[in-house]
Amino acid sequence: MSTRFAQPGVIFILLLCVLGMPAAFSAGLKIELPPETASFKTNPGSDLANGQCLTCHSVDYVVIQPPSPRTYWESCVKKMREKYGAAIPDELVEPLVNYLTQNYGPSKQAAPSTNVVNAASASIEQAPNGEAVAARYGCLSCHNVNVKIVGPAYKDIAAKYRTDGSALAKISEQIHKGGSGKWGPVLMPPFPGVTEPETKALADWILTQK
Repeated sequence: MSTRFAQPGVIFILLLCVLGMPAAFSAGLKIELPPETASFKTNPGSDLANGQCLTCHSVDYVVIQPPSPRTYWESCVKKMREKYGAAIPDELVEPLVNYLTQNYGPSKQAAPSTNVVNAASASIEQAPNGEAVAARYGCLSCHNVNVKIVGPAYKDIAAKYRTDGSALAKISEQIHKGGSGKWGPVLMPPFPGVTEPETKALADWILTQK
């Protein structure tokens, strides 16, 4: 007797679930992913990786890969540029590959020289220009002068700090240490390798936006 009536009961419950699903979706299904908190290993070149790579994917994309030789990382950077449209400037490709090879390559592989990284920085360090600094470190992938993309618009940052006497110090700290919470939950990766002249040029340029 119980077997005869159990099956219609189960069918009725299944029908309720199926019929109830459209209502649930029409009400809107909201999925919130946890905020990213990881960044690349802090070594020479990590600022390039944070700026150029974290715009499109998390650091996990690199960390989960097995330790791989330089040829592998060269192919990854090439794929990101040619297939996915990553706007990595030509002069930063080799420093970026050097960094990935040194920090995520085979442990026995000799560490490449940091001369290429230093050479890529030299022109900006000699005559820093705020907009050029923003482009070099990938800032413009997350920030726009006028509208919010991932991070706040630069004109909004300028409006917030324009009359603040400690604006330069606060913006500099945000650049070097990164973090989240001031403008939302999305993590801004740290850029500890940005030089003081670069930092000042970038902060001054941001504060001029209207």
